[in-house]
Amino acid sequence: MAITQPQLRLELAGENAFILYLEPQQISPATAAAVQYYCSLLTPLLGQHLTELLPSYASVLVQFNPLTHSHLSLLPLLNQVLQAKAASAGQLAQQSSKIVELPVWYSAQSGADLLSVAKAKNLTPDEVIQLHSSQSYQVYAIGFAPGFAYLGELPAELAMPRLSSPRAKVPAGAVAIADRQTAVYPAASPGGWHLLGLCPIRMFNPQQQPAMPVAVGDQVRFIPVSEREFQLLGGAL
Repeated sequence: MAITQPQLRLELAGENAFILYLEPQQISPATAAAVQYYCSLLTPLLGQHLTELLPSYASVLVQFNPLTHSHLSLLPLLNQVLQAKAASAGQLAQQSSKIVELPVWYSAQSGADLLSVAKAKNLTPDEVIQLHSSQSYQVYAIGFAPGFAYLGELPAELAMPRLSSPRAKVPAGAVAIADRQTAVYPAASPGGWHLLGLCPIRMFNPQQQPAMPVAVGDQVRFIPVSEREFQLLGGAL
């Protein structure tokens, strides 16, 4: 799939980082694919100079070791990426990705906000479940907490603002929505998203490689399962 060539903007982001912005700043599969493309250029170009590369919706944070390198020493390398933009105009292509299926036990018991979301959107709980599980979602970014993948875009019929008062504790595995995004909480934590159900799959395990079942650029599908199936897959309330 051909992708519109973005405009690039490079800025300092602390003593050991740059941030590469793709303009316009927008959430879309095309922008996400372009972010992946520039990550694929930056990784081999910076090589051992790179300590971490953090892609987001329309930007890439580039971190380096400040004890061995400086902004000035790495700027010539990063300028090669900016110059590559013109050389490769019109040649960006959708990066390869995998489809990840995540089981979800949707219910009023496992999803504290399922009924309130249905009421707010003038839908039945079954219609909410059908809408949420009827499409694939792109992994746009990973942040907030290790393993927290921001997925979009949620069907417009389910778009909900964040809770006015966040919960002090959202359970690990909670499948939630906010605005046009959805996500699975990887660990128990505070949170202000609306909870629809629970996923038994562990979203972050530092003892495994890879530590997450999803990566930026992947497609995620939610598969409704029964409470019994949820338990057999290792889930627990």
